[in-house]
Amino acid sequence: MSVIWSEAAAYHSVPYDNEQDLEDTIVQIAPALFGADRVFLSVKRKVGKNIPDGYLIDFSGPQATLFIVEVELASHDLFRHMAVQILQFSFSIEDDIWGLKNILHDALKASEAAWLQCEAFVKKRQLNSVDHLLEGLIRQPFAALVIVDSVSDQLEALFSQRFRFPVEVLEVLRYENAQHQRLYRFEPLLADVTNDSYGGVERDGPNPKAVPLRDIDTIVVPAQAEGFQQVFLGEQQWRSVRIHGSMIPQIKYIAGYQVAPESAITYIAPVKDITSVGADPGKYRLIFSEAATPIGPIRYVSGGKTKPLQNVRYTTRQRLLAAKTLDDVWANQAEPSADVTL
Repeated sequence: MSVIWSEAAAYHSVPYDNEQDLEDTIVQIAPALFGADRVFLSVKRKVGKNIPDGYLIDFSGPQATLFIVEVELASHDLFRHMAVQILQFSFSIEDDIWGLKNILHDALKASEAAWLQCEAFVKKRQLNSVDHLLEGLIRQPFAALVIVDSVSDQLEALFSQRFRFPVEVLEVLRYENAQHQRLYRFEPLLADVTNDSYGGVERDGPNPKAVPLRDIDTIVVPAQAEGFQQVFLGEQQWRSVRIHGSMIPQIKYIAGYQVAPESAITYIAPVKDITSVGADPGKYRLIFSEAATPIGPIRYVSGGKTKPLQNVRYTTRQRLLAAKTLDDVWANQAEPSADVTL
């Protein structure tokens, strides 16, 4: 049993009673879990032959995106239940896109705040109507969001290796103290990727640094000199890096940032394969299809807007090829965020 301790109280991990218990928690913490620019629709209606647990509409970028949400307890059989459910959802959505549109429309109309958010996005992006927005959403490639009470290496490997469509996995842990006060621990959905692609949420007009989430194709990893020479250049791979499951199908390149005293992105390589590191859930090995080639160098500028890289960051190969400094890649963008405890 894990514990969160403070001088005021100790909080012990508390399991969820059932899936409904976890679903109720998700509704409660939705603004922090998903972010202010995403709308979670907790609605259960049949689409095709299946009933998803909900839908998430992402308004954080230049184009809205849709996730089909499945909520599960990790104690369920991964292969016979969870994987089958996700696969069936992908077929059901494809076979009944107009039914999906009706479900989304009715769910949005039932929430004044959600409908107003849709209308604001339509106005900002100069779309014809909310109907126009929804028609774009239902024609997008299928993407799933799985929310569980415990993430295992088996679960990460299942989604990253068995499915060709993106699947994002969120873990929501619950803790309670002796007075039955509760805390929830989780990593906000795609927080680091969103920061890198959009530079934070666009508030007052287009952001010239914005990169649509679906255009991201490159992961940048920080490396010490010895590891960079031995592994990145010598072995033509990167042994272990944390990547969001939904981003794996998009990653086509890996770039290496050499830490101080070099403080620059210096090489880039095409990625041939991404495989799960079984002993560490959420981490993956990236195998190059050919030797890395020099790039830039794209240097950190002292006093610039972008800090030296300490964690993985995301961008596009095209942007890297045109950049001379880190500010050219990520200016005005926040550093990746860590887990959150509420």
